[in-house]
Amino acid sequence: MPNIKVIIPAYNEADSIALVIKDIPDLVNEIIVVSNNSIDDTEINAKNAGATVLTESNKGYGYACLKGMDYISNQTEKPDIIVFLDGDYSDYPEELTKIIAPILYDDIDFVIGARVKDLRENGSMTIPQIFGNWLATSLMTLFFRAKFTDLGPFRAIKYNALLNLQMEDKTYGWTVEMQLKVLKQKLSYIEVPVNYRNRIGVSKVSGTIKGAIFAGVKILGWIFKYSLKK
Repeated sequence: MPNIKVIIPAYNEADSIALVIKDIPDLVNEIIVVSNNSIDDTEINAKNAGATVLTESNKGYGYACLKGMDYISNQTEKPDIIVFLDGDYSDYPEELTKIIAPILYDDIDFVIGARVKDLRENGSMTIPQIFGNWLATSLMTLFFRAKFTDLGPFRAIKYNALLNLQMEDKTYGWTVEMQLKVLKQKLSYIEVPVNYRNRIGVSKVSGTIKGAIFAGVKILGWIFKYSLKK
């Protein structure tokens, strides 16, 4: 069996984090929850549920993901696959087997869980999220002939491929940076339709006007930056 590790950035997800961890299939070797300045019981609930818990004081989704990657880089035995998953229980962690299947059986480098309309619970994605996904993926199609339809956070990638991307975004641009670099490096990729439900708690990005604006600016900034590169 491959060595699979899951990285879950989490900010005040005390009510959901144990549910997320519980539903992750047993084939995963290690679940790493990165608490990003949580002030509730996220950390203790994650530990009690069996996860490795790290803390990242710099606020930002990318900061949390990079913290998890740094932790893994210092381990003797490196994983084959890294899965990224949110801590709000909007994704269905048990679908991890669907996410990693193209890597295991078809040697695909990168897989995104696409939150397709038919599998989304009503209200699980806000209008700004839906529009932002459409705009970002449409621009990636225009500039790079990409076939992405979503910037979904539930994703899997070969560990060595992830390292070669040299990820750097610290905040809202993490997901789109990964997809753009996958395109630039001509890695193989595919989307797998996944179910999506209303999250537990309030979103720190789409749930606020400030978060939605900052995320939109960051995502578009990455796309236009890469569109100018040869």
